[in-house]
Amino acid sequence: MVKRKDNKVTSYPLHIESKYYYYHFKSKYRWPFKGVDGVVSTICGKIVIRYQIEKDNVSVHARREDMFQSTSSSGYSNGYHHGGGSGGGHVSGQRLRRGSRSRSRDHGNGSNLRVSHRMTEQQQEEETGTERAPTPCTDFDMAYFHSYAHLGIHEEMIKDRARTESYRNAIFQHQDRIAGKVVVDVGCGTGILSIFCAQAGAKRVYAVDASNIAVQANEVVKANNLSDTVVVLHGRVEDIEIDEEVDVIVSEWMGYMLLYESMLGSVITARDRWLKPGGLILPSTATLYMAPVTHPDRYSESIDFWRNVYGIDMSAMLPLAKQCAFEEPSVETISGENVLTWPHVVKQVDCYTITLYELESVSTRFKFKSMMRAPFHGFAFWFDVEFGIPAIYPSNNNTRTALVESPNNHDTDGNQRKKRANPNEALVLSTAPEDPPTHWQQTLIYFYDPIEVEQDQGIEGSVTLSQSKENPRFMNIHLEYASNGRCFVKESVMR
Repeated sequence: MVKRKDNKVTSYPLHIESKYYYYHFKSKYRWPFKGVDGVVSTICGKIVIRYQIEKDNVSVHARREDMFQSTSSSGYSNGYHHGGGSGGGHVSGQRLRRGSRSRSRDHGNGSNLRVSHRMTEQQQEEETGTERAPTPCTDFDMAYFHSYAHLGIHEEMIKDRARTESYRNAIFQHQDRIAGKVVVDVGCGTGILSIFCAQAGAKRVYAVDASNIAVQANEVVKANNLSDTVVVLHGRVEDIEIDEEVDVIVSEWMGYMLLYESMLGSVITARDRWLKPGGLILPSTATLYMAPVTHPDRYSESIDFWRNVYGIDMSAMLPLAKQCAFEEPSVETISGENVLTWPHVVKQVDCYTITLYELESVSTRFKFKSMMRAPFHGFAFWFDVEFGIPAIYPSNNNTRTALVESPNNHDTDGNQRKKRANPNEALVLSTAPEDPPTHWQQTLIYFYDPIEVEQDQGIEGSVTLSQSKENPRFMNIHLEYASNGRCFVKESVMR
C-alpha cells in the first residue's frame, strides 16, 4: 500500500505472494500523486522497490532498498543506518543517516519556527536574474530529509555519549567566542546543539533543519524558555534567509566514512553565505583514515558457515553468500586487534577552506606494510574531527582565516583527545577502532576472498571516493590494491 505523510493509506493493500511482483496502485484520495506502479523484490535479505509515481502528468522513477533487519546479533550491518535511524519510521536498515530537510506550514500560536519559502520563489529569481538560484531540491534529497523526521535516529545519536559530550565540551571550551555572538546550527535535528550554544551565552542561535523534526525542535526550545535566543528555521540552508552575518557555525555533519551523505556541502554553503571573517566553525577539521584489516570471525560466520550445514554440503551457496555479505560496504565495530598496519590518511578536511568541488571526488594512493602474518580480509575506514579555532594572519593588507595547527602527539581520553601541548587544547572526537565505539562505528570494504599476508609484506594501491551520479548523497568506491605480485579491483556503492 502507499501512505501519505499523514499516514493515511492512499490505496488498497496488495498481497505479495512471490519474491518478485509487479504492482500498480490508484489513489483513493484527491492528492498530487495519481498512481504508483513498479516492481518489488527481495534480494539477499533486502527489500528492493522500484517505483514510478505519476504526478501532474510527470513520471518520477526511483528505487528504495532496505534490509529486513538493521543489524545482526553480531552487530554489523550493510544498512548504513548511521545512528540507527530510518526512513519510514524507525525502519530497520534505512541507509540514510541525516535529517529530513522538508518544508511545512507555519504553525503560528507564537511559534518561533520559521518556514523557508525561497524554494517557491526560485523560478522568479531565475527569471529576474536578481540572485543565483540554489541547488534544486531533488526527490532523493526529500527522501533523505524525510528519513530524519523520525525520532529513533536522533535518539541513537544523542545517546552516543562520545559524540554528544564532545560537542557540548567543545562548545563550552569555546564559550568566550560564543557568548554574545550569533550562531547557526546546520542540521539542528532536535536542537540539542543549539541549546548548548544558548547555554554558553550565545546572543542568537539560528537552528536550521529542513526535516519535520524542526517542529519538535521548536517545541523543545519553547519548553526550555529559549525562544528569545534560539530561532528554528525549517528549510534547507541553501534556501533559507538569515539577515545578518554569523560568528559561529556548529554542525554535526559527519556520515559514515566521513563523507557519506554529503552533508558537509550544507556547512560549506552556510560558511560562504553567512560566516564573518575570522568566525568559528565547529568542528574545524576532519581526517579520514584507512587501513588493512583481518577479521576471521566475520568471514567464518558469514561464509564458512555454508560449507557444512547439518552435515549437508552447501558449498554451492558460497558465491552467493560472498556476494550478499561483501558486495557493499559494511558498517560495523572492529577493534584495534583487527588492524594490520598503521593507518593511512585518505583525506584531510579544513572546514574553513574546503570547497564543494573538492567533495565530488577524493583520491589517494597508499602503501602499507603488514605488522603480522594473517589473512587480509579488506580495508577499514574511520575518521576523527577536531574542534580547533581559527587565527587571523595579515597577508597583503588583507586578512585570511587559517587553522591553528596542533602537534601530532597527544594524550587519549576515551574518544576525546586533548592536544595539551597546544594552549588552545583542541579537542578531538575519534571513531578509530582502538577508541570506544560510537554510532558511526567503522566502515569496512571486504574482499570476496581473503589474501594471506606475511609480516612486513607490502600492500599498495589507490582508492577513489566519488559522489554517485545517481544520487550525490550516495558514494562510489573504487579500490585498486596489490600484494605479493597479485592485483585486484573492488568497486562498490554506499547507498
